[in-house]
Amino acid sequence: TNCLTTVWRLFKNLSEDQQRYEKQLIFEHPAFVKLCQQLLRDSRRMTRGDLVFSLHAVVNLGVPQNTLLVQTLVRVCQEKLNQLDNRCISVLATTLGGLDKDKNVSALQAGLQLLVEQRIPSIRDIFILQNLMKCMGKDAPVFLKKKLEMAVLKEIDHLTFPNALRVFLAVAAMNYCSVPILNACSKKIQENVHDAPFRQLILILEACYNLQYRNVQLFSALADYVNSTAYLWDKRQIILFLSAFETLGFQPTELMGIFVEKVTEDPEFLNLKNLLIVLRVYSQLNYVPRDQKHLFFETLHSCLNKYLPQISNTELLKAVYSLCILGYLPHRALDELLQKDSRDELLQSDDLYKEQKEMMLRCVKACMELDSPSFVKPAFVLTENFSSLVSLNLRKAREALIELLGDENMFRQNVELPYKYHIDFEIRMDSDRKKVLPVAATDDHADSSVQRLAFLFVPLSAFCVGTTYPQGKLAMKKRHLNKLGYHVILVLNKKFQEMTNEDAVEFLKGKIYSENALPFSEVTVQDD
Repeated sequence: TNCLTTVWRLFKNLSEDQQRYEKQLIFEHPAFVKLCQQLLRDSRRMTRGDLVFSLHAVVNLGVPQNTLLVQTLVRVCQEKLNQLDNRCISVLATTLGGLDKDKNVSALQAGLQLLVEQRIPSIRDIFILQNLMKCMGKDAPVFLKKKLEMAVLKEIDHLTFPNALRVFLAVAAMNYCSVPILNACSKKIQENVHDAPFRQLILILEACYNLQYRNVQLFSALADYVNSTAYLWDKRQIILFLSAFETLGFQPTELMGIFVEKVTEDPEFLNLKNLLIVLRVYSQLNYVPRDQKHLFFETLHSCLNKYLPQISNTELLKAVYSLCILGYLPHRALDELLQKDSRDELLQSDDLYKEQKEMMLRCVKACMELDSPSFVKPAFVLTENFSSLVSLNLRKAREALIELLGDENMFRQNVELPYKYHIDFEIRMDSDRKKVLPVAATDDHADSSVQRLAFLFVPLSAFCVGTTYPQGKLAMKKRHLNKLGYHVILVLNKKFQEMTNEDAVEFLKGKIYSENALPFSEVTVQDD
């Protein structure tokens, strides 16, 4: 066992190429064959520790699972399962994670799960607990996940930084969003973020996404750390950070600003893959640099033009769509995209993503018209009621408007506009925003003195995490509604639903009758 374990410890520190070469030498060595034969003969006489560590070393060295040696060691572990101490259970659980399920492995896993359930109350070592969490995995029953959670929480005050990283990722491996554990780990990670390696930080952000765990303090600490040490990071590493933040809907403002400078100073590092990531990140998070807006967009546009001869139509659509969301029209790429051959290839009937591509093309065409410098605000916008029915989550708003305005004829609901845009409620007012006008009186003619208010009740996911700043698609819709002559009022629907009826009426009253609506904490967002 000592010989095998030593070989494994030396082997695991080699590079992948070295491992392939050394593995061949090990397997061909006569002494290794004799060692395996001796291990097979002595397996039932070995101590529990030697047995488990031998199996661990043999599996990790790459001895095939279907060999007599591995299958025998698995069966003997099953026979001696109740004799294993907590450390051996932890090592065995790790080993089984590297094996495919077969008859013997499945039987051992089932027995191990029962044993873990019995032993959890006696395990005080948080390293062993996190290892068991990781190895039990997402398929473990909920009651077992809960038991492991409670055992970790008992020891959480003794959490070290290395263990905080491990426990965080173990919770993710178990696909169990334990907020108390994640909060405690997050705090420890924030305090020691400068000691965390790059790969671990990326894994933490990916775990947050998979668990739908949103911790603004943690995200900010990681972003601030990367921002303050940006000169140490490779540009491609920063792109990976930005991409991870984008999937979480978190805008690391300062880091994005610093990266803009890196792109404009040296755009040559942007290959096609990285260019598409940068375009996606900046458009979805709705980040437009204040000082270098034109230079940044021109740089990205120039990079995109360079790849036009080799880019696929789908990638071209994504790139153009991203730039259009930001309000920038890349004319050469647009011409390429809107050629008939490109459209036909994009919208093939058997394409699983056909609807998504149609939506993106529709948005691109809307941007070409509405964001064009030659676009003039129409004196009259043709609208229609999409449906008289109001969805459940808008009934409260409808009732509040009726109580406030006295009549449902004083507003419109479910309004469809050109370019497939939709408004939850539309209200028309005089030029001083003092009086609400009946819809019928202003419906069929243009009147520059009439102000149109568009109420959009939007989910939390439409904003960057921890802020009242709209993400890309919502920002584009708001910009386009402004172009069509609407004063847009965004309302965070979740907060609105939590209001009392009286507060809801007062809130809407403040929005309707105020030229510049006063900020309403976490409820009203980005009034125009």
